[in-house]
Amino acid sequence: MRYTTLGHSGCAVSRLCLGTMTFGAETDEAGSHEQLDVFVEAGGTLVDTADVYTAGISEEIIGRWLADRPADVTDRVVLATKARFPMGADPQGGGASTRHLTRALDASLRRLGVEAVDLYQVHAWDPVTPLEETLRTLDGFVRSGRIGYYGLSNFTGWQLTKAVHTARRLGLAEPVTLQPQYNLVAREVEWEIVPAVLDAGMGMLPWGPLAGGWLTGKYTRDERPTGATRLGEDPGRGMEAWERRGTERTWTIVDAVRRVADETGASPSQVALAWLRERPGVSSTILGARTTEQLRANLASIDVVLDDDATALLDSASDLHAADYPYGELGRDQRSRTLGDA
Repeated sequence: MRYTTLGHSGCAVSRLCLGTMTFGAETDEAGSHEQLDVFVEAGGTLVDTADVYTAGISEEIIGRWLADRPADVTDRVVLATKARFPMGADPQGGGASTRHLTRALDASLRRLGVEAVDLYQVHAWDPVTPLEETLRTLDGFVRSGRIGYYGLSNFTGWQLTKAVHTARRLGLAEPVTLQPQYNLVAREVEWEIVPAVLDAGMGMLPWGPLAGGWLTGKYTRDERPTGATRLGEDPGRGMEAWERRGTERTWTIVDAVRRVADETGASPSQVALAWLRERPGVSSTILGARTTEQLRANLASIDVVLDDDATALLDSASDLHAADYPYGELGRDQRSRTLGDA
């Protein structure tokens, strides 16, 4: 395993993170505990969950694992959770208000069976609650010792930058991480979000690194998915739906990933994870697996190092071909400057 810090904080974490959205849904408790054991044995430290994952059951499963394992095992875990989305029908049951976040943190700590979490993340922007209220609440959590740091998730570039500078203006603790969707298929974050993260000195925790299974190599152009896969069971599944994501660009990327996999002796999944691990601003990549076998295979990506040719091939295949303005060549030229020769 390799290690880095959570953005500009001093908290060291593994470059691969165990995501637990499958816990209690696609993965039963025994399988979830086995994944946690395998992850920690491999040197993994960062474990990410959220209150809405299986309506709190994911946190409860992690809590029982923490209670059942010796301290020399659980002390290695850097525990992260999130709140913002509704946990019930109550109008106050969601958002990033002081009321909701305070109650959500209390409930998460209770389910996890801990007095504090290392990283507490606002799961998405709240257009209703004043940002100052949210940031003062998070700062209070840090000062009280109930969280070590806080982060953001699914924020746009301007939202992230506004949060950082508002916290600085008010003299509050600043966010240390952003959790966005980021993978070879979804590279739009590189236009504004990644530069905002780098400017703030934050670290990214990408979710969906395999694009919902598209980068595993298990899907082909001429055959709709069937069987025990996410798209096989639900081809209309969210943003990774077969009709939505099965574009020519996606298949070009999949072909390039398979080619690099053949040349390196790694699996397509490992290639996609190795590419993402080395992108600017990435602290730790979130692995979500149904089975322990999938997790073991993805953990092995830490030993896959892509050479310049392989990286260039993947970069080219996944290029978004932005229009000239503001993200294409002409837009970049307008924002560049050289001093010239003396």
